[in-house]
Amino acid sequence: MHRMTSVTVLVAATCLLPRGVLAQHEHQASPYAGLESREIKALSAEQIAEYRSGEGMGLALAAELNSYPGPRHTLDLAGPLELSSSQQAAVSGVMAVMERDARRLGGMLVERERQLDRAFAGGTVDEAALTTHTAVIARLQGELRWVHLRAHLEVRRVLTEEQVRRYDALRGYRPSS
Repeated sequence: MHRMTSVTVLVAATCLLPRGVLAQHEHQASPYAGLESREIKALSAEQIAEYRSGEGMGLALAAELNSYPGPRHTLDLAGPLELSSSQQAAVSGVMAVMERDARRLGGMLVERERQLDRAFAGGTVDEAALTTHTAVIARLQGELRWVHLRAHLEVRRVLTEEQVRRYDALRGYRPSS
């Protein structure tokens, strides 16, 4: 009897809801609506461009926010950091390697995402293919993050402790001394 009363109350409550509320809920667009026209469904055009250009995309925040300066920002702050010409050359070298490796890995990652997208679009994906695609994508993401983090590690070795403190202050991470 108790169960019957609960069902009756639920049905009655549903009937009392304004008709528009139920219709709106039934036909509410997915937050993914419109993404089906993307070149690669899992990546925005901006993400594709960032991967291909070797952008940092926040991959090195663990380093950046813990006093391991990045090469691009270090070079941007060369004057206030009072970088010597040898330091500038060293940081430029780190940046060149980072950008080269990040572009290569980013391009590979975009291509692998394209392959995964095509497998789903073509209905040819199975568990084995899915395992392979996602494992390769995860490996590439890890390698790409490593490239960016390694650059921060290498830049830290080039700078003095005072330059690192100044970098953090100039970037707004620590109070100025």
